[in-house]
Amino acid sequence: MADIQKQTVVIADNDPDFLDWSSKHLEAESVEILTTVSSEEAIKLFEEKGADLLIAEFNLRPIEGLELLKKVRLSHPNAMVILNGQINSTNAVIESMRLGAFDVLRRESINFELRQVAEQALQSAEQMKVAADTVDSEPITPPQASDDLIIGRSPAMQDVYKLIGRVARADAPVLITGESGVGKEVVSNAIHKFSRRAKSEYVAINCAAIPSNLLESELFGHEKGAFTGAVSQRVGRFEQCDGGTLFLDEIGDMPLEVQSKLLRVLQSGEFSRVGGNQTLQSNVRILAATNKQLEDEVEHGTFREDLFYRLNVVRIHIPPLRRRLEDIRLLAEYFLQKQTAEGKHRAMQFSNEAIDMLESYNWPGNVRELENLVQRACVLASGNVLLPTDLPFDQVGSGKEGRSKLEYAAYRFINAAKDEAITPVEIAMRELVQVALSKVEDDEAAAAKFLGITKTELKKHLHSTVAGDST
Repeated sequence: MADIQKQTVVIADNDPDFLDWSSKHLEAESVEILTTVSSEEAIKLFEEKGADLLIAEFNLRPIEGLELLKKVRLSHPNAMVILNGQINSTNAVIESMRLGAFDVLRRESINFELRQVAEQALQSAEQMKVAADTVDSEPITPPQASDDLIIGRSPAMQDVYKLIGRVARADAPVLITGESGVGKEVVSNAIHKFSRRAKSEYVAINCAAIPSNLLESELFGHEKGAFTGAVSQRVGRFEQCDGGTLFLDEIGDMPLEVQSKLLRVLQSGEFSRVGGNQTLQSNVRILAATNKQLEDEVEHGTFREDLFYRLNVVRIHIPPLRRRLEDIRLLAEYFLQKQTAEGKHRAMQFSNEAIDMLESYNWPGNVRELENLVQRACVLASGNVLLPTDLPFDQVGSGKEGRSKLEYAAYRFINAAKDEAITPVEIAMRELVQVALSKVEDDEAAAAKFLGITKTELKKHLHSTVAGDST
């Protein structure tokens, strides 16, 4: 794998076939590979051999994967551990990364990822040995969570979960970016819930929703008489969540004068109430979110460059829903169950055609739009099964974000083309010709007139359709 001294890898898994495959897959002159079906034996081998990497399955016995990770990392804080398995809980990914796992691999993709990730882990292990790290880091005890905080199993969201797990261990500012409606506040809440500040205050502020002349008072408080209407002293959010987490949503809309005061807090932890002379201290972790390109705002002079660098210590970008189609059905069914669980509607389910339509849409409003659509569908549906006709797409969005029924059809054609040997245009023409012929009782001349094409063109599309279907 690399021109380094002999390194040892311990692989622990319930499946002997996987042990055989993975040991051959990772075979190299510079690596010694040891395998076992027992988690207790894995710990013993890791200790005796001073192993560089442990690859373990979540469902090991008698000690399951997360507990095995805890034990190994407790005695070896820098141990490289890769967990893998059938992952049905996003919390498992977050917990694993928070506890120090090098990576978490889904079983269905491990064939493609294992070697590369293992090489990276071994390189990191070698670097750890060389580094003069004399600080002992005490493992953080993770909080217990009964339900997943975030819904989604796409590879893009797996990366988000891993980042949440890593940043939850520290107090550095985090900048969360992504389009409107992707779930930036949900990610912020997850970071807080898995952090050492989880039992302290969490406050969320939408900087775009508060008038600029009141935002400073909202954040830092004010003294009595500081301005017209300030009839008493007010404690601001920085005082309120001292020791906790403050989430600043839509940070790109914060006025420049407030940005200056926020910068001071980030640099020194000090601030003053509006109209006050007393210097106050606050130990608050800042999480910020925006759907704007702050680099552009800096260039245009509407956002302070020094504040941008203070906030952009770690960036978590949440991909739009159209980039993670695997999550659409999962999210839709979650929102449907949520409506039922809250007692608002009878038990319902989606038809396959309805799911196809959901997956064909490009979701400009992202997850928020999907949740709203499911809620409306539950209100409008007449039966227990949600059909395409029950999905109120004509009510989704407005203006440039609105989508016509014809545009939905276009998305469906393009998605269908992924599994066909013909192009989206041919698929569209096939459907149009067939519908037109059905309307005029297979009269080709009438169908051509209905479509606004010649009879020769219609015959050409019919011939192309047959050829395409036969491939």
